[in-house]
Amino acid sequence: MWMGENAVKRSKDAIISQVLDICVNGASKTKIVYQANLNFRTVIPYIDLLTKNELLETSRNSIIIYKTTPKGARLLKEFKCIQNLLPEIYEQPQEIKE
Repeated sequence: MWMGENAVKRSKDAIISQVLDICVNGASKTKIVYQANLNFRTVIPYIDLLTKNELLETSRNSIIIYKTTPKGARLLKEFKCIQNLLPEIYEQPQEIKE
């Protein structure tokens, strides 16, 4: 994905909130990458941070599944409260047409 000069970079807390939300019912790394619009290189530090802080847990079957923990769900709820109070900070930028 090419980001033009008018693109707005998402904050780390917005990305963390999105990853926690994606993982509520369990998600593979591939699902996280595609739904959070990240790439495999950039998603690793977020998964590591969330796992280290016990906000995500992992389970192994044929693939690794990441699931939001109760602690992560509480943080996600707090993020959503903040996002509702300050929606203009967290709105997705609209594509600019020339």
